[in-house]
Amino acid sequence: MEHQPLSPVTVRTTCPYCGVGCGVLATPKEDGTVGIAGDPEHPANFGRLCSKGSALGETVHLDGRLLEPKISGVPASWDSALDLVADRFRAAIAEHGPDSVAFYVSGQLLTEDYYVANKLMKGFIGSANIDTNSRLCMSSSVAGHIRAFGSDTVPGTYEDLELADLIVLTGSNLAWCHPVLYQRIAAAKAARPEMRIVLIDPRRTMTADIADMHLQIRPDGDMALFTGLLGFLAVQGALDQSYIHRHTAGFDAALAVASPYNLEIVSRQTGIDQDILSAFYELFAKTERCVTVYSQGVNQSASGTDKVNAIINCHLATGRIGRPGMGPFSVTGQPNAMGGREVGGLANMLASHMQIENAGHRQLVQNFWASPDIAKKPGLKAVDLFKAVGDGRIKALWIMATNPVDSMPEADGVANALKACPFVVVSDINVATDTTAYAHVLLPAAGWGEKDGTVTNSERRISRQRPFLSTPGEARPDWWIITEVAKRMGFANGFPYQNPAQIFAEHAALSGTDNNGSRDFDIAAHATISVKEYASLKAFQWPQGRGSVASDGRFFADGRFYTGDGRARFIAVHPDETFHQDGLFTLNSGRVRDHWHTMTRTGKSARLSAHFAEPFAEIHPLDAAQKGIADASLVKLHNGHGEIIVRALLTDRQARGNVFVPMHWTNQFSGSARVDTLVTSRTDPVSGQPALKMARVDVQPFAAGWYGFAVLRNKPPAIAADYWALAKTIDGYRLELAGLEDLDDWSTFAEALFGAGEGMPLLRYHDEKNGQHRMAVFTDDGLIGALYIAREPVAVSRSWASEQLLQSFALAQNRFQLLAGRPGKDMPDKGAIVCSCFSVGRNEIASAARSGCHSVAAIGEALKAGTNCGSCRAEIRGIVDANLVQAAE
Repeated sequence: MEHQPLSPVTVRTTCPYCGVGCGVLATPKEDGTVGIAGDPEHPANFGRLCSKGSALGETVHLDGRLLEPKISGVPASWDSALDLVADRFRAAIAEHGPDSVAFYVSGQLLTEDYYVANKLMKGFIGSANIDTNSRLCMSSSVAGHIRAFGSDTVPGTYEDLELADLIVLTGSNLAWCHPVLYQRIAAAKAARPEMRIVLIDPRRTMTADIADMHLQIRPDGDMALFTGLLGFLAVQGALDQSYIHRHTAGFDAALAVASPYNLEIVSRQTGIDQDILSAFYELFAKTERCVTVYSQGVNQSASGTDKVNAIINCHLATGRIGRPGMGPFSVTGQPNAMGGREVGGLANMLASHMQIENAGHRQLVQNFWASPDIAKKPGLKAVDLFKAVGDGRIKALWIMATNPVDSMPEADGVANALKACPFVVVSDINVATDTTAYAHVLLPAAGWGEKDGTVTNSERRISRQRPFLSTPGEARPDWWIITEVAKRMGFANGFPYQNPAQIFAEHAALSGTDNNGSRDFDIAAHATISVKEYASLKAFQWPQGRGSVASDGRFFADGRFYTGDGRARFIAVHPDETFHQDGLFTLNSGRVRDHWHTMTRTGKSARLSAHFAEPFAEIHPLDAAQKGIADASLVKLHNGHGEIIVRALLTDRQARGNVFVPMHWTNQFSGSARVDTLVTSRTDPVSGQPALKMARVDVQPFAAGWYGFAVLRNKPPAIAADYWALAKTIDGYRLELAGLEDLDDWSTFAEALFGAGEGMPLLRYHDEKNGQHRMAVFTDDGLIGALYIAREPVAVSRSWASEQLLQSFALAQNRFQLLAGRPGKDMPDKGAIVCSCFSVGRNEIASAARSGCHSVAAIGEALKAGTNCGSCRAEIRGIVDANLVQAAE
């Protein structure tokens, strides 16, 4: 079964990855592939795409797709599956009440999907037990916004990033996590070299490539840093007293806390040298056009909300908000985290940014929906929701478009909770994830390229995701699935939808009901949108009320906020001066450049799997030396919650006492790398967001007795190794392996790994004394698999070996060369892939640098590396600089 293009014309749609919300041009082709390009007319990206966006066409194939409903793992009809879901939810509600059921949803849903899910749970079931994986990434920003502004409002626009004279990036690795915003800033700085960029991060990430100053802050030091900044601004006379007096409240209390935080105290709490602190504070004080960009490094903390307010305090105190080139700017991690917030996807919110604790808001929404009941109190937030699943309070759970067995803190506990839950429903596009394994009912959802709806990006811009491929098999849109269950639960009158345009129109109408400027979210201009108008809807920023004149897209320039008295609130925050003295490491998790969430999409692309093909831990070389850890060896990270095994990556970009591990690897791609098994369920008391970046772990060498590397044409059914990591290649897979003890029969191990059958002889080489074993299986069609075993990390060119799956091996000498594990002289080893867009390796870049290409531009001219999405330019510059230093020595 293959996708069918809906038409051969190019379709304007929106990228399904981060919250930048880039416009994409998708062109289905006759050979079944899809051409992908950035949309030059979309105001979020103006044609730019990152490596992930550029490779979207490689991720829409049907390998691993869930194509039919399943009940207890057995294919079923839609009617049977939907009836069962409705019956089990109805029965739980009848016996245990509405709070005995829950939905756990996702920023991967479209706004229309989110809207009907929220409507069903809060307005018809009558419980607020619907939360979203956005709780894990942006809920502290939501809480901070509401405390300061009275609403969850992002004040600025992307244009401000280009207009600013100072950009402060804190807890945000834009170069890898929001690459197109990084590219826009880099271009602005190239055009205006006087622009200054400050990076605040415990690691020296690739974003530091464009930074004029890097503050290598101690983990969780942000609140002390910005509290100290507020006090410094007061001492320096850099406050906007008029703005404070006319438009804010609570300043005196906030300043009273901040005043004692002099440079000495802030230096002690942040680990930043006083001279560097002073330079940063002075730069902030004297630069009016200043934007502070923050993301997960701020939010994913047990004090994330206070950190957000500490940042906002500094902007309110200087009046730098709502005007061009200035303001606090929260950048979201998911394509529709903002859209989910707009429809009340969080357990403590109602639709259209209304408050669940506000009786007037509840009545308004209930009347609009004509619902039989409405939730009267906030529901369970994500961490508490899964605890309730585990202790039996939740009897029926529906998970949509997310993978909590990997992404939630104390992830093994989440798996155990799902295992014990009486009834679990999972809607997904993939048949096999670590979460679908626990589903009693699996529902096949439409994926990107098939979906039809809207998403909202970090600057409040609503864009269309449009379908260009048919929906395969029996997959259906999420809004349709939810609507059908609602009908079967007896709520047909509230869910009459025939298409997503009807849902969007209702969502828009609700936003304008009894609004008149009293609420920030208002898109009532689209309340009567037709199917035809919806199909051609252009990207726009809210608010867009009925008859409103389009503004410049910014909030609060007039000093009017959404609090009771119209004034913004300063929040007095109290930094915590707690330093760990337990001899453990602080574990920070996050994204890498070319992967996304739990790799359910990016893991399908060979190109995206080439940059980092296995999970790793960044460790400072001196820490590694103390622990006896060698570069490229394996390490075990463990604490009281679990353990993982990953590859050691030694780098002085990492601060001592800290370790970084990517969040992406799951049991589908590695044997033991689910990093959130190590993270505690400690949460921010205001937002409920877990502290995903502050686990404490021990790091020890993994005493492997052997290491292995393999390339395989087919995915192995099982992998009998203590460590393994699997990655897609162009025509197969590559596999890293390791084990504690030698095997007695390596040939049998290889045959099982390759799936070798009769008539497929194994070519082998064994050196028992040195522990080296090399085996390969060929057919007339080429290579089936090759395996290399050694007592140390295997010295084989990974990129070259992976390419051999595409080669002919009719000549015996080519087969023996493959066993040797290295290319011939006419095929130089390109090394680890740096530029995913053009498959350019580290060795190629280094060679070009030694041959006279002494800049990123020169490398681009010679090799094309860095000339497409640009996400690898910082890494290219590092390789060039390193080779220039070596040449000078």
